[in-house]
Formats: sequence, structure tokens, C-alpha cells
Amino acid sequence: MKREVVIVTAAYGNSVVKALGGQAALLSIIADAQADGVEIRRELFSEQDLDALPELAENIKRHGLFSVYSVPFPLFIAGGKLNPDAKQYFSEAHVVGARTIKFSLGEFEPGADLTPLRVLLDSQTVKLVVENDQSSDCGILSRINAFAFAAESLHLPLSLTFDTANWLWVGQDPTAAAERLARHVGYVHVKAAEQRDGKWHAVALDNSDGSWEPLLKLLPQDVPRGIEFPLEGEDLTAVTRYYVELLRQ
Repeated sequence: MKREVVIVTAAYGNSVVKALGGQAALLSIIADAQADGVEIRRELFSEQDLDALPELAENIKRHGLFSVYSVPFPLFIAGGKLNPDAKQYFSEAHVVGARTIKFSLGEFEPGADLTPLRVLLDSQTVKLVVENDQSSDCGILSRINAFAFAAESLHLPLSLTFDTANWLWVGQDPTAAAERLARHVGYVHVKAAEQRDGKWHAVALDNSDGSWEPLLKLLPQDVPRGIEFPLEGEDLTAVTRYYVELLRQ
């Protein structure tokens, strides 16, 4: 079976997305690069864009792509409570025709009552994926692992998004995280990073130390891989196609 590759629109950079006319303008590049899907980022929308989700859904379908809807919000807020706006974001994902919706974990507390999450998921057709982010209190392995264990114990219909580089931002070992979490992973955000002046920066795979490659081998091979590292160059279609082919191998 062909491995699915997704292009995260933010990989082109916010300024480029804006200059080209928004995320919809990237769909022809992504389709021409022979990617399978697009990750739509809610934080890149204007108010007008949010009002035009049905048109975006048709545009995505017309280009032969599936979509992931990424919201820049946590699934859990202070006290381990379900984000009260989660249902609204699921509704947006449904309108845009997304296969999955992605949240960061947020302030999940081990032992918290997950009944509200179960009720929400039972009413949805869009699947949930939960990502390790770059926050030092919420994106750490112990919290992500506790949530994955709790969700598995309750047979909740969700999986994890494993971002291969975000672990570096929180000072943790990506390999150890992959070994612990692999069986829970349903989507991989492929990202490489390097340190400059004591801070981590995302870089293209060819400009990295190559550690992303053995890391991917530890993760499920039959889940979509999303390109979130910088896609830059004069010919964005050619650059995108090159990495689509690389990650499909």
C-alpha cells in the first residue's frame, strides 16, 4: 500500500502563504507535487477564510486531496478539563471535509474524567489526533504517555500525532519517546531541527543531521507522514515533490 504524505501548509512559511493568497492557493502546488493530503492550519485563516470553509472543502476535493484540520489550541485546559470550544472546532473540521482534526494535548491530568471527551468523540465522524507540542509542561513524554494509556484503557477512538522534533524543544529524547509511544501513533509530523544560539530551529531534512531517518523506522509505517519542515526555493512544486517522494519510500 502506498504510504500517504501530507503537506502542512505552514511548511511554506506564514509570509509566503499570505503572499500567495492564503492556504487555498497552495492546493495546486501540493497536488502537482503528488502529495496525498493537506494539513489546513486554522491559525492561518482570516475571518473571511473561516466563513468560506465549504468552498475550501470543495477546492481540496477538486484537487484530489484529503485534509487534516489543525487547530492551535489544547484539547485540555486548566484542571484537566476538556476544552469547551472543542465541539466548535470539530464542526469546522467537518465542514472543511477533514479526515482528522489535530489538537495539542494541553493540561491533561492523569486520573481526570474522560467522559466528556468520550461523549464528544462518539458524536463525531472526524477522527481525533493529539500532538506533542513545544510546551515544556504539556509536551513532555510523561504527560503524553499518561494520556495515551488512559485513552487506550477506555478504548477511545483517537491516536497520537508524533512530531519527530518537538521533543527537542522540551529537552527530551525523540528516540525514547518513539519507543514508548509508537503503538499509539496514527500520524507523524516529520520535522528536523538544529540549534542556533541556544535555540532550536526547524530545518529541511537535507540540511539536518539525518537523525529523522532512523527515528521514522521506529514509528508505524502505515500511517500518514506530514511534512512540517521548511519547504523553500524558487520552484515550490519541485521542492515539495522531492520530499514527497523521499518520505513515501
